[in-house]
Amino acid sequence: MISRPPKIVKGVPLFPTGAEKEIITVMKKDVSQKPHKNPSHKSAAPAPADEARENDHKELGQQLDLFAFSDLVGPGLPLWTPKGTILRNLLDDFVWELRKVRGYEKVEIPHITKKDLYEKSGHWDKFKDDLFRIKTREGHEFAMKPMNCPHHTQIYARRPWSYRELPQRYANSTMCYRDEQTGELNGLSRTRAFTQDDAHVFCRMNQAQREFLKIWDIVYEFYGAFGFNLRVRFSRHDPQHPEKYLGDKTKWATAENILGQIIKTKGADTFEGIGEAAFYGPKLDFMAKDSLGREWQVATIQLDVNMPDRFDLTCVNEKGEQERIVMIHAAIMGSIERFLSIMIEHFAGVFPLWLAPVQAVVIPVSEKFAGYAAKVFESIRESNIRVEIRDANDTLGKRIREAEVQKVPYVLVVGEKEENNNTVSVRHYQRGSADAKAMVDKQDGETTLKTLVEKIGKEIAEKVI
Repeated sequence: MISRPPKIVKGVPLFPTGAEKEIITVMKKDVSQKPHKNPSHKSAAPAPADEARENDHKELGQQLDLFAFSDLVGPGLPLWTPKGTILRNLLDDFVWELRKVRGYEKVEIPHITKKDLYEKSGHWDKFKDDLFRIKTREGHEFAMKPMNCPHHTQIYARRPWSYRELPQRYANSTMCYRDEQTGELNGLSRTRAFTQDDAHVFCRMNQAQREFLKIWDIVYEFYGAFGFNLRVRFSRHDPQHPEKYLGDKTKWATAENILGQIIKTKGADTFEGIGEAAFYGPKLDFMAKDSLGREWQVATIQLDVNMPDRFDLTCVNEKGEQERIVMIHAAIMGSIERFLSIMIEHFAGVFPLWLAPVQAVVIPVSEKFAGYAAKVFESIRESNIRVEIRDANDTLGKRIREAEVQKVPYVLVVGEKEENNNTVSVRHYQRGSADAKAMVDKQDGETTLKTLVEKIGKEIAEKVI
């Protein structure tokens, strides 16, 4: 579990000189009028339920302008704003970076299929009531895809493969659809349309353990970047209810033995989940605790020895014979929507700098300094930092408060002294335990644009939490 972040303190001036002198009195007044919540005093700490409400991703999502829902579009169908889309893409790109260096290739598939595909895979009998079904004008029955694995089998099945060409590793971030009941929907946590960062590996049985270990490393590197500690649930089939699973006992024993060896190799904190297996094979589910102490299932790796049988997936082995392969299912975030609901609440909307949709905002003290503010803005933007500018249409205090509400990591205030010295005064939205009053009084001076850009760039490159 990541250690609980201290209560968030609103942005305060790090360099209270020049432009900052014009607002320092206001800031001191704000601090004196608002009760300060010091994490070191237990009496000031909110109850877990109160903190969960404060961090509710549905509320923060609107406040930070990340996503929206529309009655006209329908419940459970989130609409992503430009800022929310930046978040999604950054996370998905991070997963792809980790997969690409391990030999994965991107594929793409349609969002519908004939029912025949799911009848052959076994999904139709298990999940037909959860599907959005479509009847064509010609009387054919199609379905919106609730998962991607059956489609990916058909990419593999397009031609014969030699054992020398395996493993084949396909990655595909794509939308899926499930007809969830309205009462089951919950913000981004449970939706009718969701994006899976899905991947499937087609390999020989003797390659499965090595491929599992590669995916394991991806999972730990990804979640380590956010400070999560993981434990692993070994999700096995329930031998008392064989009717719930595809395949025979021998195949299940072989598959579960492989996963057991992987767990032993890694020496991970593991517990068993009898009856938690997928209907086609056992899996390793990675569990993470957020900053509020809640445990979530996040990534999953599944070993499938049944779907290759159903679709007759093979390779030609060293003897020139057809050899049955196995299939590995892997999702790092799982549903991007659900993962973001966890992330928003875990960080209370104060994302690490590299993930923040807006990383810096430039605020001129008055219209007189709009030209210099524009110059600062362009310099920062040219450094590939996501930056906005707040023109002097409202009061300085209001513009700063708006940036605080949006939880922008760096607020850059510029006035006469900054323009004369070619510098900026920096206000930072702190996720720390420093006393707000002390931060207001702290005198650190100004900083040059070059120094600031280098600092921000380093923090982004290192994915500092």
